[in-house]
Amino acid sequence: MKVEELLLHPLPTQTPKLTLGCPILDHLLRGGVPCNSITEIVAESGTGKTQLSLQLLLAAQLPVSRGGLSAASLYLHSEFPFPIRRLHQLSFFYAPHLPNNPLDRIFIHPLHSADHLLDLLPRLDFIVPQLNIKLIVIDSIAALFRGEFENTPVELKRRSSIFFKISSKLRFHARKFGLAVVLTNQVVDVMDSSDSPRIGNSGFLCSSGRRVCAALGLSWANCVNTRLFMWREEERRGEENGVSENTQTRRFVRVVFAPHLPDCSCEFVITREGIHGVDR
Repeated sequence: MKVEELLLHPLPTQTPKLTLGCPILDHLLRGGVPCNSITEIVAESGTGKTQLSLQLLLAAQLPVSRGGLSAASLYLHSEFPFPIRRLHQLSFFYAPHLPNNPLDRIFIHPLHSADHLLDLLPRLDFIVPQLNIKLIVIDSIAALFRGEFENTPVELKRRSSIFFKISSKLRFHARKFGLAVVLTNQVVDVMDSSDSPRIGNSGFLCSSGRRVCAALGLSWANCVNTRLFMWREEERRGEENGVSENTQTRRFVRVVFAPHLPDCSCEFVITREGIHGVDR
């Protein structure tokens, strides 16, 4: 192809993005969660990754003019029980911006194993267009592999093979239907920093005073396009001279790697209305 012909080709359209429901968090991700790719949220239990996932289910229903996708969502959960009460609570704050009951456009399905997920993925060809789904959330991917494989070369190779099968099918459907695919992942403790290979912007991560890294290792890291890390820090506040101190939990989110984002982070809080960034 000649240079003249390349100049005649139209510029690629901008990738649609899904708002996180907060302008500060949207600014961190330069507009929100991108469609056509896989975004992973890594965090220890109780940090807010499931809360953010529920928030995205509701934000996806918002009109495009408000950063949404004007579409339904599919939530595949392997962590039990499903937090239905929290979803109901969050839905009250989105209902005034939506024409119908927000819960009617969220489809929930349990996952019991990696093989169960592999069996389900081919059905997306029928489910996604029929239900007008534009967001798929899997919470969590690590739970599907918990206790399934032994720590032997043969088993680890088989596990990696399943990783690539799952990610390739998710990426295929994301591009075919313009989906935003969001996965949550857990963390494991890093006993020796030399055991944790450098992935993205940092060799190791810290949460609650512990050195941690994303579960499932380097093979899985190569299966996702964007990785976000959420962590907690305990900050002591109080008077001196023997007076008891109060402990405040602060939460942060950071871009570990992404093809379109720099190394950046911000603080956030969890309220009744959801997750919101802190502008400092």
